[in-house]
Amino acid sequence: MATARTVTGPTPFRTVLVANRGEIALRIMRTARRAGYGVVAVYSSADAGARHVEMADRAVHIGEALPSQSYLAIDRIIAAAREAGADAVHPGYGFLAENAAFARACREAGLVFIGPSPEAIEAMGNKAGAKAIMAEAGVPVVPGYQGEDQSPARLAAEAERIGYPVMIKAVAGGGGRGMRLVTEAGRLADLLAQAKSEASHAFGDPTVILERAIVDPRHIEIQVFGDRHGGAVHLGERDCSVQRRHQKLVEEAPSPAVSPELRAAMGETAVNAVRALGYEGAGTLEFLLDRTGAFYFMEMNTRLQVEHPVTELITGLDLVEWQFRIAAGERLPLDQEAIRFAGHAIEVRLCAEDPADDFMPQSGRIAHWAMPETLRVETAVGAGSEVPPFYDSMIAKVIAHGASREEARRKLSHGLAQAAVLGLKTNQGFLARTLDHPVFAAGEATTGFVARHAGELTRRPQPGLPLPVAAALVLYATDTASAHRGTARHLGPPLPVPMLIEVEGETAEVGVFRARDGRHHVVFGGEEFALRIVAVEPNGLGLDRDGTISRIVYARDGAMLALQSGADAVTIRDLTRAPAAAAGAEAGDGRLLAAMTGRIVAVHVAAGDTVVAGQPIVTLEAMKMEHVHTAPAAGRLAEIVVAPGEQVTAHRLIARIEPGA
Repeated sequence: MATARTVTGPTPFRTVLVANRGEIALRIMRTARRAGYGVVAVYSSADAGARHVEMADRAVHIGEALPSQSYLAIDRIIAAAREAGADAVHPGYGFLAENAAFARACREAGLVFIGPSPEAIEAMGNKAGAKAIMAEAGVPVVPGYQGEDQSPARLAAEAERIGYPVMIKAVAGGGGRGMRLVTEAGRLADLLAQAKSEASHAFGDPTVILERAIVDPRHIEIQVFGDRHGGAVHLGERDCSVQRRHQKLVEEAPSPAVSPELRAAMGETAVNAVRALGYEGAGTLEFLLDRTGAFYFMEMNTRLQVEHPVTELITGLDLVEWQFRIAAGERLPLDQEAIRFAGHAIEVRLCAEDPADDFMPQSGRIAHWAMPETLRVETAVGAGSEVPPFYDSMIAKVIAHGASREEARRKLSHGLAQAAVLGLKTNQGFLARTLDHPVFAAGEATTGFVARHAGELTRRPQPGLPLPVAAALVLYATDTASAHRGTARHLGPPLPVPMLIEVEGETAEVGVFRARDGRHHVVFGGEEFALRIVAVEPNGLGLDRDGTISRIVYARDGAMLALQSGADAVTIRDLTRAPAAAAGAEAGDGRLLAAMTGRIVAVHVAAGDTVVAGQPIVTLEAMKMEHVHTAPAAGRLAEIVVAPGEQVTAHRLIARIEPGA
């Protein structure tokens, strides 16, 4: 069962090409620099001005924006390594990190692949095969079906045998793609078709497996390392239960649900699996933990994980340095008895997405970026950065470490409240509310946490100062046309300057005037608010309200304004000078528009077809997720103006339906 080691001696290298982008590319480069290695970056056309390009000794352009034309193009990355004189390749995570063909191509090109062997990646990359290998090694696995017969009839029969609820999983999948939970037999056919379609588009393989769905489990993973000399250790567990769409949002170490005895048992199981595989490098065994304390193997990730910083913070180790040393042929730096754990660490994934709109990915320019220095922040963006629609929606990882779980949670919660990301929607407020939720604070969150508490987590709290009032003050104070609006000189009472403001799609009428005492008065909703503006900065407005000083963080671009309200960013539009909207412009007209920038992966209908409301029209892929766009109304499909493979921008016309036709 062990994967054969093809290299047993040392494999020294001098220059590392990082076959990835974003924060992980920067993270790898930092450790490489400390270890004395040269670094080479690769980049797509969309990343020409990216930070990982700036940080590298050399950067090689490998293609256009789409991953298939750049970061997934094996031949181009190998050619870039040769051109730049690199003798090692680190794949990061995502893209080609778990691609056996890439690891093999590196080996054949004489490049040191900083990761496991192609054979190990191949063995663990197939979920069905991985389960069989783990079962043989004595690792408990979830009951299910991993057979080659993929006919709907056979899968339906196997689902009945397993018993509902069942989980569909893409055999070559990862990151939650190609996964669907089926709660009853009547939904199997539709969800199976969706999972197979997503798996085919994402991995080129529609094959799925079925597993018994463990109800409301914890998602626990064990960090492992192996070397080519037979050494194997674990670095404890991480709890990754807070997820949306089977993708992690919050990770912590250690898990509040794992006792020292359970940690020892899970760790021993993981280490035995590493030894049985003859595994070399960093990896993670992922388990489902039920309420009784029983754990079941799900899959093995043969790479560094996004959430590795929490393990680094509680162990004091640099996991990327370990990867370098093992890839060079060294033995593991520490044996199991020498590994110590201290304190607690929690990480959140800050993503460009809208939690209130089913976590719809967002792209665009970051107008203002501020992060507290008290936290560890892994990112490759800042003010002025463009977030492209072609890659993952994660723009930063924000991590806190404390002596206790409560200290780490408190630090991270306060840090998120102090951070500001303006210019596009993110899940910042959602994450802050997650950390503050009583269930999470008590350490009781399971994989069902987000779905169960979605309403509370997406509901923005009411600010102390109404948003239209805050927006009016910022607009008034930063409007060049208001420079002449000093203290009123006429004898009568000052006249408010009327303003029409749109806050997150809702309009509000506001009046602002400056009184003789220097205070600004804002009239809104039948109330009058009196405040003194004490400072006007490029991204901050200082206010004094009855002796209490506060600051509004903002970013303005003409009539567009973004405000930071607690941990939430709010979009404002100044409509005061805007022309009146054309009559009927907001009326439903049967047009189907792209909800985001992305690539059309499937068109489900043809012009002339009769459709019903809610019927799938096209499937669009953006930021590693597929989104089905459905008919807004019943009628005849008058035209469809996109084709599979086409890249579309947000709000572009996709199709037009003649209602009731």
